Amino acid sequence: MISKDKLDRINQLAKKSKNEGLTEEEKTEQKKLREEYLQNVRKSFKNQFKSMTVKDPAGNDVTPQKVRDLQNRNKKH
Repeated sequence: MISKDKLDRINQLAKKSKNEGLTEEEKTEQKKLREEYLQNVRKSFKNQFKSMTVKDPAGNDVTPQKVRDLQNRNKKH
């Protein structure tokens, strides 16, 4: 999980970017922080997928094969 300090810094840089612009150093920092944030979101989303199952109205398991493959790979590791 990304720290609150880093989230606050992302927001500070976004606000500054809109109001007055960023230096090259700040742009680099912003890019790095955003990438870290996105990696965290993707990882969290992938972990949610690993534990999901999909059922049709009749109660049959219709979990997509792609999700099953991901779950099976997770069990092997």
